[in-house]
Amino acid sequence: MQHLMSELSGPLRYKLLSALVVPRPISFVTTVNEKGVVNAAPYSFFNVFSEDPPLVVIGIGRRSDGTLKDTALNIEANGDFVVNLVDEAIATAMNVAATDFPPDQSEIDPAGLDLVASSLVAPPRIAQAPAALECRNHTTLLVATDRRLVVGEVLAVHTREGLVDPGNLRLNLDAYRPVGRLFANLYCRTKDTFELVRMSYADWLKQNKER
Repeated sequence: MQHLMSELSGPLRYKLLSALVVPRPISFVTTVNEKGVVNAAPYSFFNVFSEDPPLVVIGIGRRSDGTLKDTALNIEANGDFVVNLVDEAIATAMNVAATDFPPDQSEIDPAGLDLVASSLVAPPRIAQAPAALECRNHTTLLVATDRRLVVGEVLAVHTREGLVDPGNLRLNLDAYRPVGRLFANLYCRTKDTFELVRMSYADWLKQNKER
């Protein structure tokens, strides 16, 4: 079955693409507005795309009434934001923060979360998050009137104690327990993992010659 994007409305494109491209990591973004109110909002159109420079990209749409979301407004105003990553422990709080609170009300208290001052950017990070990426806006691409891609340069990374080995920076997945976004109201855990070792071409030739 073929689905031509030119024949689908925006909502139908979203429905199809967001259901197929899964699971997606969740960026729980904290920003600050001009009155000092901390906004916390989750976005699953998100990933890391480069290590040199270290870049993440967040896709931010508009509200149903066409106005810019608080995250986009705040990043546009001051350029700084924090990507707090989401694990099982804060998944429910993240969902509470997805509520459409007014701009003058922070999502932090209703979600039962705490804030910690960041090192290099103005917006604070979420204390309960397993990891947080302090970011500065590198580029914002206005790909459509209702969609912008915010490219952020990661300036600093904070991780929960016991999550990353300080010597070799290896991640303890059992201590992380990240949550992925599927579609609609569905999310997934990452308990069931398996390993596939990537071979060199020489090893592949050797393996297939021995068969």
